[in-house]
Amino acid sequence: MKLTGAQMVCESLIREGVDTMFGIPGGAILPLYQTFHQYPQLKHILVRHEQGAAMAADGYYRVTGKVGVAMATSGPGATNLVTGLATAQMDSTAIVAITGQVSRGAIGKDAFQECDITGVTLPVTKHNYLVMDIHDIPRVIKEAFYLAKSGRPGPVLVDIPKDLFTEEAEFIYPETVEIPGYNPTLEGNMSQIKKAASLINSAKKPVILSGHGAVLSRAFDEVKDLAERAQIPVITTLLGISSFPETHVLSLGMPGMHGVAYASMALDQADLIVSLGARFDDRVTGKLSSFAPNAKIIHIDIDPSVIGQNVRTQVPLVGDVKSVLQTLIPQVKQNNHEDWVQHIEEMRINHPSLRLKEKDNLTQQYIIKKISDITQGGAVVVTGVGQHQMWTAQYYTFSQPNSWVTSGGLGTMGFEVPAAMGAQVGKPDSVVWSICGDGGFQMTLSDLATIVENKLPIKFAIMNNHFLGMVRQWQHLFYEDTFTATQYSGNPDFVKLAEAYGIHSFRVTEKSEVDNAITDAMEHDGPVLIDFMVDPEENVYPMIPPGESVLEIVEEPTEEPTWR
Repeated sequence: MKLTGAQMVCESLIREGVDTMFGIPGGAILPLYQTFHQYPQLKHILVRHEQGAAMAADGYYRVTGKVGVAMATSGPGATNLVTGLATAQMDSTAIVAITGQVSRGAIGKDAFQECDITGVTLPVTKHNYLVMDIHDIPRVIKEAFYLAKSGRPGPVLVDIPKDLFTEEAEFIYPETVEIPGYNPTLEGNMSQIKKAASLINSAKKPVILSGHGAVLSRAFDEVKDLAERAQIPVITTLLGISSFPETHVLSLGMPGMHGVAYASMALDQADLIVSLGARFDDRVTGKLSSFAPNAKIIHIDIDPSVIGQNVRTQVPLVGDVKSVLQTLIPQVKQNNHEDWVQHIEEMRINHPSLRLKEKDNLTQQYIIKKISDITQGGAVVVTGVGQHQMWTAQYYTFSQPNSWVTSGGLGTMGFEVPAAMGAQVGKPDSVVWSICGDGGFQMTLSDLATIVENKLPIKFAIMNNHFLGMVRQWQHLFYEDTFTATQYSGNPDFVKLAEAYGIHSFRVTEKSEVDNAITDAMEHDGPVLIDFMVDPEENVYPMIPPGESVLEIVEEPTEEPTWR
């Protein structure tokens, strides 16, 4: 059958199982938008900024496993997607971005709102396309979704000139995808799996380092089975949080720069690290020459380029984490590692990183611990980037799989609002808490209008300290209290702001008000914003200074660290 290019895009999206898109129309993409009314099964959510479209698509993918879709027009519409695409690229999340481009005859002539968006996004996408023939649209859409979700997931951009949307041609949707040279390895090499099993069976002090790859492959049961079968303690990276229940006796939490001390110490003392989809980021390893000096490393990852990239690996294992573990686990002997587990428990007692300090003033740690307790660790939690992110990783006890959404690799402030929107759209029946910094929140708060418009009952907890908290902390510790461009003295009244959007909101200034505020938010059937007026000068600890080893960790200083 003959279809316009715009109809081809819609038909292709439907065949890929798409039901929700995030975007903003504009001139170059308008012919596509004018076709949406013909396809009521495609729901379009009108965001207030294209960055929000990309980040909402990101949050949607993370909680559903379905490729997120973002749309933008040419020029500034397309360039506004870039930060969201870079966030997805660093965190391996599957997004397909469809952008309009000026008509083919105007390309290269500095036409109004022309931009070489495929050139711009080349470093921050897994792949991108500029479609120049209408007959290529179905194949390109098919390939874009396949590339986005297969192998190591990532963002793919498809740029389509305006005149292709209105041109007509025969619509033929391909049944299969053939991309020469692209053939991701899913099943692990059997000889390597046997080597891995042998190392696990002979280890005396093993730990599992569970990363984002374990979450993306949905290997929740397998991680738990391996840990319990051999009684191996589980450490989760920042993005690996919620790959293993933190209520489990073998859970050690997050290591590294702001991880709990006993998790970092366990890595340091281990004789074997079983890495599941983790890339040994610098925030985990610190000084590479001093990282886990006694440990052999089994590195399981679907992306061969990250294996051996940062640390020396004894058993490299390329494949999907879930698939590899399903083959590996039957070859692992049951063990108890009683002495090792007991030693770690003693470290946990002697280094109580998560003990709340007795303070009269309102702290972020106290609030996050209360949100965790009242939700029983069962909410989907989305954060921005900074101190509140680290404290959430520390003090929220995640009991449910795949319930943590944050920007890890790129560290994108402003992620907390649109990503929460995407997560709530993806899981409409789940409680979604967006824990925000007052700085990051102001970067993308315009999508509060989108949230109200779509009746999304997200609960926002703003940690309002009138500072860029993590920047202030570094200026304090490393720059002799030279507080330059750090304080937000012009913050709006967030309660009045939320009320202007029609959002139920209130302010909390005392510890005694916290429980009722969280309970009130949970009982309200629409979006809620709580403005928590928190201690402006609290620092995140434990802390390993950048580039140093676990030996330099400062857990909870009684006097100033000597890092200056």
